[in-house]
Amino acid sequence: MSEDVYIVGIDMIPFGRYPLRTVAQLGAEAALLALDDAGLAIQDMQALYCGNQMRSFAMVGQQILHEIGETGMPVVNTANACASGGTAFREGYIAVKGGIYDLVLAIGVEQMGRGLLGAASGGRTDGFIEEGLIGSMTTPAMFAQVGMEHQRKYGTTFEQFARIAVKNHHHSTFNPKAMSRRETPLEEVMGAEMISYPNTKLMCSINVDGAAAAIIASEKKVRQLGLMGRAIRVRASEMTSNPYTPRQDAIVDFNLVTRNCANAAYERAGIGPQEVQLVELHDCFATAEMVHYENLGLCADGEAGRLIDTGFTAIGGKIPVNLSGGLLSKGHPLGATGIANIYEVSLHLRGEAGGRQVEGARLGLTHVVGGMTGLGSSCVVHILEKA
Repeated sequence: MSEDVYIVGIDMIPFGRYPLRTVAQLGAEAALLALDDAGLAIQDMQALYCGNQMRSFAMVGQQILHEIGETGMPVVNTANACASGGTAFREGYIAVKGGIYDLVLAIGVEQMGRGLLGAASGGRTDGFIEEGLIGSMTTPAMFAQVGMEHQRKYGTTFEQFARIAVKNHHHSTFNPKAMSRRETPLEEVMGAEMISYPNTKLMCSINVDGAAAAIIASEKKVRQLGLMGRAIRVRASEMTSNPYTPRQDAIVDFNLVTRNCANAAYERAGIGPQEVQLVELHDCFATAEMVHYENLGLCADGEAGRLIDTGFTAIGGKIPVNLSGGLLSKGHPLGATGIANIYEVSLHLRGEAGGRQVEGARLGLTHVVGGMTGLGSSCVVHILEKA
């Protein structure tokens, strides 16, 4: 259990809409890109871990192998809402860390419809759900409530929330794999169609299709293959679910579950939050990014608005956040998001992020969190280090 675990290949397809392709074809393309990045073949992989939410019943991992090579390897399919891809990656990490395998493939993939998330199914789940405190089980309403709570406690303004969208849309102009790549001035963001106050349409993530994949390897195998030069060390991999709170049945807990996960990751890595040089976090809405500054320990409670005002989290800032453009611009294909976030940080640690590169980056953090009203939440945090 003492041997380090590394990423030796990682890539993603450009996020967008692919109505003429299947979810398996999207996942297969990402897998082949990651294999090419490592100079390996599917026959070299000992196991596959696949994250997908919308078709979790359909053995998506096996479908992907049907496209690129059915080797007989074990396949594990994971569904954990927005944390599905991060969960798949962590399962692969655990298998390698535990000495079961030396080389595994982790894939996150999703095909999304247009419009409101969950609208096609009417928002139904297998569990009983109460409308509760927020009055709606839609994600815009949930994250509107998150923002309004922060506004009530700390005086956070509509403009500060909007500035997060301006920042992330600007970052996306440097990312050729982002779905949307255009500047959105503050006035445009604030004047866009109101979805659920304080989030306008330009402060909401984009439902897109996408896939990302990573090759996870033991230290022994990395050295054997001579791949340490571009390898990324997984310094910490942590996952939490929500602890019980009296409000959980009424409003999903995205805050405490993230704080618990982040604290466990920092402890595992033996670092503090101010040692991280860049962050890819789960900005499904502008309000979510704001509260996660505090949840991840980037600042004290109540100071998140100051971070956005001072440029602390913008490109060139002390700890830039969502340099990929985030979910607001890059897009949010649920199952792919966790591994796509890892891809972005890996680019910077390798020095391959182009115009958005964080110079001298050695430590980065990724975060995904998902949940369902009345049913709970899940969070995955990874801390990555240049080998």
